[in-house]
Amino acid sequence: MSAPQATRTTALHAGAWWLWALGLATAASRTTNPLLLGLLVGVAGYVVAARRTTAPWARSYGAFVKLGLLVLGIRLVFAFVLGSPVPGTHVLVTLPELPLPDWAKGVRVGGRVTAEGMVFAAYDGLKLATLLICVGAANALANPARLLKSLPGALYEAGVAVVVAMTFAPNLVADVQRLRAARRLRGRPDRGARALLQVGLPVLEGALERSVALAAAMDARGYGRTAQVPRAVRHITSALTLGGLLGVCAGTYGLLGDTGGGYGLPLLLAGLAAALAGLWLGGRRAVRTRYRPERWGVRAWLVAGSGIAVAALMIAANGYAPAALHPPAVPLTAPVLPLWPALSLLVGLVPAVAAPVPVPVPAGGERGARRPDRANAPARTATSDPSTKEPAQ
Repeated sequence: MSAPQATRTTALHAGAWWLWALGLATAASRTTNPLLLGLLVGVAGYVVAARRTTAPWARSYGAFVKLGLLVLGIRLVFAFVLGSPVPGTHVLVTLPELPLPDWAKGVRVGGRVTAEGMVFAAYDGLKLATLLICVGAANALANPARLLKSLPGALYEAGVAVVVAMTFAPNLVADVQRLRAARRLRGRPDRGARALLQVGLPVLEGALERSVALAAAMDARGYGRTAQVPRAVRHITSALTLGGLLGVCAGTYGLLGDTGGGYGLPLLLAGLAAALAGLWLGGRRAVRTRYRPERWGVRAWLVAGSGIAVAALMIAANGYAPAALHPPAVPLTAPVLPLWPALSLLVGLVPAVAAPVPVPVPAGGERGARRPDRANAPARTATSDPSTKEPAQ
């Protein structure tokens, strides 16, 4: 099955990308093996490179990778300075230890730095970095505006806030890249502390103007206006939603506990049903229309199913290969790559084949030619782009 080019009608559902990325993140949370985590990062990076577009949010993947490396570095620095709870015999260096009062027992600054403690910190930091990279992959592949259209009416207002928060980092990265390119064209340095300070003011100005334009657009489209619903319906909606959430919490606790297996599943199913009914009734208060509603097709099922399959296979691997998925730091041993868990992670490459292919940019560049596909392009506004402005020297 060859993948078609992404158009307004064939573009993949944004929720499928998020389900795929959350499946990879779930698999990353079930292991500390650096080889498996590196394979997960490679799978996510390959899919992003094969299927991301030229939209502003698609450029944020590199920022999430750098953020993951920063988190890994901070975790290693903390383990080096503050020590690690893992005992070890291979001492790398002994730092001067700072004496602390009696109420701070169990906390130390300095002292022995062991190889076992640093390896444990590297495993832990790499897992967190992989989680961030998986979220960054979803942020780079899913169109936030198309994701917002798929939310139920009761969650529309909260969804708008989430979408605005998700698009802040990609827009910020795009503004910084445009400013650095403008400085290079003018023969000015784009690196260093001075250049960063001179770039900061136009970036903040662009963020402020973008927020004002967004507020005006939301007000013009009637954001926040609700329909008149009888008081009894509002009370029933609140009771169903609150009771459903309590049922989901109690059912989840019962399934995870040792003695609640008998009532956990019925409570979970009843809570889900009540919560869905509450959301359906709450959606009657939202006065909005859907133009060209999002379609969930076969390719969306393949993409979302591949991520769910990766998570399920990795959870199952914890039952038959726990030692390979969690290599010990004490004693020091080289991690091995387990065959079947590694093959299960390769299922995450399905979107690189099944998802629609983004339309290539013409030779004249993005600004020089009209693109045939506007499915993933950001909406144009009447305001000017302040990202190319610079403060006076």
